[in-house]
Amino acid sequence: MNHFEYRDGELYAEEIPVAQLAEEYGTPLYVYSRATLTRHYQVWTKCLSPQDMICYAVKANSNLGVLSVLAKLGSGFDIVSGGELERVLTAGADPTRIVFSGLGKTQQDMRRALEVGVRCFNIESVPELNQLNRVAEEMGQIASISIRVNPDVDAKTHPYISTGLKENKFGIDISEAPAIYAQAAQMAGLKIIGIDCHIGSQLTELSPFLDALDRVLHLLDQLAESDIKISHLDLGGGLGVTYENEIPPSPAELCTALKERMGSRPQHLIFEPGRSIAANAGLLLTRVQYLKPSAAKNFAIVDAAMNDLIRPALYSSWMNISEVDRNSANNGERHLAIWDVVGSVCESADFLGKDRELSIASGDLLAVHSAGAYGQVMSSNYNTRARAAEVLVDGNQSILVRERETFEDMIRGEQVV
Repeated sequence: MNHFEYRDGELYAEEIPVAQLAEEYGTPLYVYSRATLTRHYQVWTKCLSPQDMICYAVKANSNLGVLSVLAKLGSGFDIVSGGELERVLTAGADPTRIVFSGLGKTQQDMRRALEVGVRCFNIESVPELNQLNRVAEEMGQIASISIRVNPDVDAKTHPYISTGLKENKFGIDISEAPAIYAQAAQMAGLKIIGIDCHIGSQLTELSPFLDALDRVLHLLDQLAESDIKISHLDLGGGLGVTYENEIPPSPAELCTALKERMGSRPQHLIFEPGRSIAANAGLLLTRVQYLKPSAAKNFAIVDAAMNDLIRPALYSSWMNISEVDRNSANNGERHLAIWDVVGSVCESADFLGKDRELSIASGDLLAVHSAGAYGQVMSSNYNTRARAAEVLVDGNQSILVRERETFEDMIRGEQVV
């Protein structure tokens, strides 16, 4: 469920017509619903025990407005960089509910995370393990760790967002994990508290999650035989959402299946959902600039482009695109046809959607749905295009949570020589 709906043919974000938002803030414009973010987070927490924890994956959408909504709800956070650490702290996160993932942590990242007291480091390699031990010892601290294991499970998702196969760069081969845990147990600067496993994103079946858990539980038993105690299992995120015809399992179905598999084991669970919280809590508003029909293709050229939303170009992702005002379909100036919705970036890959039936005219507003995850957060200034503004809707109020970039913003730090 989300809080974007049509009323008498006009698209609303909670209690505000989105056309009103476009008039006030301009386009392209990302619009987020506080009510949807809240509901999606609570759907996760309702299926977990009090000792379990949701750590929202910041990489999905790192806007401070979004993060502060989740922080106020009590969410933990899964971060992958020093910059994301500073973002969640700025948004009001509790450091003891932060897990630090990512395979390229610098010494500076480690020191800062130890200073603020993050809950756990998810370790991706032996060199990283050694580095964190050195940094912790130098600081006179103990770093709590999980080791991210790669279970060699096919997530059955796009290869660019699959992370649990042997050929992926993430994690440590699960067959090598017992020896590495034994090594970590001898390090004075480290404390082992968990096992971490994340196999990919936009998963729409339960079986990959269950296959990965089975292999993690086998590792858990091996570690117990070596008297290495594990207090939590971090099972990552990756639960898919509906963009087109996908029917992913619900968080409740996933949690129930995983807990049944765990049986009476005492370890608590950590999940790192990002997309399933943020994706359908956002949309991208864009305005039609020109219509360019031809014998081979009809192009609707809009003011958003691949620099604003790269998912269709990067992953060949399908995202629903609709007219903001469906009542306008009866206006004689509008053209009902099959359109490719494209931007003005000088790349043939610059499209938001292909072969879409739309009734549109120049100046009309379109909404790209399910754009709350991996949208603005992956945007760029390619072709010297300013990044879009972002608005958070809360009932009948809207809050500008990121100003539209200016040319001065884009060239800040550059130098004419």
